[in-house]
Amino acid sequence: MNISPVALARIYEEDFKQDMAALKVLPPTVYMRVTDNIPQIISFIKTIISSGQAYATSQGNVYFDVNSWGKRYGVLTAINPDTQDEAADSDKRHGKDFALWKAAKPQELSWNSPWGKGRPGWHIECSTISSAVFGKQLDIHTGGIDLAFPHHENEIAQCEVYHQCEQWGNYFLHSGHLHVKGSEEKMSKSLKNYITIKDFLKRCSSDQFRMFCLRGRYSSAVEFSEESMEDAKNLLQAISSFIRDANAYIKGQLVCDPVREDILWERLANTKVTVKAAFADDFDTSRAVAAIMDLIHHGNRQLKAVTKDAGSPRSSVVYGSIISYIEGFFSALGMSFEERQVAVGGDKSAVLSNVIEELVRFRSKVRHYALALPEAADAAPVEGAAGAQGSKQEQKEKRKQLMQERKPLLEACDSLRGDLAAFGIHIKDRAAVSTWEIVEGGQTEKQTEKKS
Repeated sequence: MNISPVALARIYEEDFKQDMAALKVLPPTVYMRVTDNIPQIISFIKTIISSGQAYATSQGNVYFDVNSWGKRYGVLTAINPDTQDEAADSDKRHGKDFALWKAAKPQELSWNSPWGKGRPGWHIECSTISSAVFGKQLDIHTGGIDLAFPHHENEIAQCEVYHQCEQWGNYFLHSGHLHVKGSEEKMSKSLKNYITIKDFLKRCSSDQFRMFCLRGRYSSAVEFSEESMEDAKNLLQAISSFIRDANAYIKGQLVCDPVREDILWERLANTKVTVKAAFADDFDTSRAVAAIMDLIHHGNRQLKAVTKDAGSPRSSVVYGSIISYIEGFFSALGMSFEERQVAVGGDKSAVLSNVIEELVRFRSKVRHYALALPEAADAAPVEGAAGAQGSKQEQKEKRKQLMQERKPLLEACDSLRGDLAAFGIHIKDRAAVSTWEIVEGGQTEKQTEKKS
């Protein structure tokens, strides 16, 4: 089957958009295609030629003359054009000159231009399109560390000549590569040492991948492995578990000894300072996440001292503030730990969530009925000591009989909880409610089933 290059590109473009949506990456404000901007690219090249910083050859190529402009070439990577040898077996003037326009090769996609049929060079499309959208200056430019040279160096050269400006880009953020464990090479299709996003999301969640990335510096290489993804999953579960327990504490469903509010308020304030400083230090997300986990650790320590004294005062405000800060932190990073979070599972996840909710609600009703036994104090008063004693004995016998009759119901509830746990669905029975969570691929869905 024959397919045009443009149609083939559209297929991969849509595939890319779907993968980014599955990873919860926000779409750009505008999509720009090279094939839609060929006239603008040709005009951009013409301006560079007229400034004296590029030249056309008899073979139909156009090159940027690095030596004639070399004052700022190498600003990112300290490349010195004066040390480059003359080009051999090429129509370039100098070895470091790079193509703005390439003459067409047989059966290659090409467009008409003042220099003959051809196509844009590797770097010129980025300069032209970014200039069309942002004008003569960029604030932040990102890309992999392997693009610093020559791609970003060449973009800078083209744009500063075209716009006649001193500094085109204010900041360049170069990200490290993704490596497979044990490999010195970056993950890439050409080396066949990669995993596709679709295959990854069959067993891990997008939040799990985000947590994996957050644990390292964006500018450093990161190693992908089963162990690293398991670590990310465990962190997500720890965060989700804390938020669930803290919410239960706020609602009075989890009773514990009085907490040291002063310590928690201080920990929260220190965490905010540490996180802000970490992000200001070249987006040190690893240090920021460590600070959040330390806050959770101290919050959990205060909730572990469970007491039977239901009259203990609760510190709802401090725990509410901690939850709000943690959820806000991860929400800004594209992750969610809110009450109605949807579990991983594709199109059927909402249905699955509703089914489990109904199942847990039914179990909660059965369990509540099985535990609702009459107390001796509920008995009506009876005349005389002997009558009262007899009534208490009857109540005791009746309670014992009901306990025996309802024991299979409680056993069935326990059995169901155990069976569901085997599938990653965990039910926790509290005094008046039952809470549940799904753990699937590292993402936790949590829901509280209220007492009927």
